[in-house]
Amino acid sequence: MGKLTKNQKAILDKVDSEKEYAISDASQLIKDITFTKFDASVDLDIRLGVDPRKADQMVRGVVTLPHGTGKDLKVLVLCTPDKEQEAKDAGADHVGLDEYIKKIEGGWTDIDVIITMPTVMAKVGRLGRVLGPRGLMPNPKSGTVTLDVAKAVNEVKSGKIDFKVDKTGIIHASIGKVSFDAKKIQENAEEVLNTISKMKPASAKGTYFKSISMSSTMSAGVKIDKNSLQGL
Repeated sequence: MGKLTKNQKAILDKVDSEKEYAISDASQLIKDITFTKFDASVDLDIRLGVDPRKADQMVRGVVTLPHGTGKDLKVLVLCTPDKEQEAKDAGADHVGLDEYIKKIEGGWTDIDVIITMPTVMAKVGRLGRVLGPRGLMPNPKSGTVTLDVAKAVNEVKSGKIDFKVDKTGIIHASIGKVSFDAKKIQENAEEVLNTISKMKPASAKGTYFKSISMSSTMSAGVKIDKNSLQGL
């Protein structure tokens, strides 16, 4: 084993990898053990007792973080001309339809979220091969296929995120930045966990939350004690 760096030693001094921490303590610890020179993202990894291969155990939804994500997300709205000004006024970064469909078909994906309308999904649908693998395909379940494009843009800009359990039964969610104070990190995390708790599939048996951990970009993970969370 190579020699530990000063930062690695500091992490080992502060975090017991076998211990589960109260969510309030974990939120502060993440700040204490992050040494990146940039404003790192804070993430939750939630292992659920579900079988994602079964349609009735797929856990997917949206949640609005009370303190936002800390990210300035770039939003593209693919809409009809009568909705363009509405989308621009709401703060969309890119607005249009056919010209952006051509750009995406050519490989352009320099956006974080795409919002569109049910009436143009026939055109947008053919972009699935490009957008699907990048997690950019609009979906009615996440609120990104809607006639109220202004509302959808506002929600995304104010901190709405969507989540989905992956094939291994884990939900990965970005809940803020290490520059947030610990209380805001905690409250964002609790909002995500409470939302997921309410979505427990009726067919899922046994323990629903198998494990929860919090980490930041390039930091160690901190295990969270489920008993420190109200309502779970």
